[in-house]
Amino acid sequence: MSTAASSSPSSPALALLRPSPRASSPARSPSSVAVAVAPRSSMETPPPPPRREPPKRVVVCGGGVIGVCTAYFLSKSAGAGASVALVEQSSVACAASGKAGGFLALDWCDGGPLGPLARASFDLHRALAAELDGPRAYGYRALTTLSLTVKESESGSGSGQQPKRGGPRDAVLPDWVDGPGRAARTIGSTATTAQVHPRLFTRALLDKAVRDYGLEVVIGKAVRVDAGGGGGSGRVSAVVLEGGRVMEADAVVLALGPWSGKFGLLSSLFRVYGLKAHSIVLEPREPGAIGPEALFLSFLPSGGGPAMDPEVYPRPTGEVYLCGMSSREEVPDDPEEVAPNPESITVLKRVARAVSSHLAEGEVGVKAEQACFLPCTEDEVPVIGELPGLEGCYVATGHSCWGILNGPATGAAVAELVLEGRAQTVDLTRFSPARFVLSRKR
Repeated sequence: MSTAASSSPSSPALALLRPSPRASSPARSPSSVAVAVAPRSSMETPPPPPRREPPKRVVVCGGGVIGVCTAYFLSKSAGAGASVALVEQSSVACAASGKAGGFLALDWCDGGPLGPLARASFDLHRALAAELDGPRAYGYRALTTLSLTVKESESGSGSGQQPKRGGPRDAVLPDWVDGPGRAARTIGSTATTAQVHPRLFTRALLDKAVRDYGLEVVIGKAVRVDAGGGGGSGRVSAVVLEGGRVMEADAVVLALGPWSGKFGLLSSLFRVYGLKAHSIVLEPREPGAIGPEALFLSFLPSGGGPAMDPEVYPRPTGEVYLCGMSSREEVPDDPEEVAPNPESITVLKRVARAVSSHLAEGEVGVKAEQACFLPCTEDEVPVIGELPGLEGCYVATGHSCWGILNGPATGAAVAELVLEGRAQTVDLTRFSPARFVLSRKR
């Protein structure tokens, strides 16, 4: 457990963003620091609510990146007199948090409600990487990010055939992208885009929280949240697991990702649906030939049809991750039941072959063919905050494709909300679940 006094918990996010004598994080743009830590005027936000007594027993439901980040910051700041437990149905980072690309962008969400959250989280990723030796522990590194159009050639569409080298090469393209790419441009620099291995990142945070801050991990499926010893409104009192185990709690955080739509308490307030995304992980024979450039493609299939938007992320481990082929589908009850569609995997292998001869069949091993569900809301904005009518019950879900990026700031802000009654890392007003209740009254 943290040694911070339980009566006055400090913000773990703001502490990470301060210079530390033990480790210095890379330089940050002035605007990103301002968004993360600048004090807000009384004109911008209402006065803080009356200070609550910090909870003594907190249960976080969901072992994806959002739940783990929340449990990490909670356990770091909860104080010696409090306990924090993480409940996960299957295994930590078994779904999107283990199968995502791990791409991070400072300013790609600017201009919308996610902008301040993304900027604060991008800074926290850098601070956490300095704190946890991210480059070694989970492949954190800055990236150059490119967009380009790739038109699949007829000669490159057959099994085992490598793509023909295109015409005059764009000077922006790295040497390893030797397929028929064109219209390349730089859309992210090493100052504004980066990456992590999402499963390794999530597990590194979990291991740190368990080892140093006393986080308890429970494998089980949460089926109900009780209030005041029973159902209905009031204040949360317990989480009930499948099989009947009751975990007493005076604060509960529901970070259930796409499974939020299957949890009655949440589905009665708002809708979360699953977007099924496919990916493959390749192991090139010559990993040293692949540079640290992320690719956002417009892929034109050889047989015609609409353009597709796959993404390619080389990793410092020598792997190359490709993703795309998304569709809205029903989320299964068990994360272990998620399986890829064979046709989608075949298309991703064609994309790999068209991008680079280094990624063609015969030049790579296939480490993984997989799919995961991204949690999406109908208004395309995450749901983060305390549930109306149930004091002490919080939700954090609906992050869509930006879950890995926004995990740290979401977790830090929710931890502050639970422990202090108000988030400091980022203003959560726009994400409040109360917006759904208000919209029904109009």
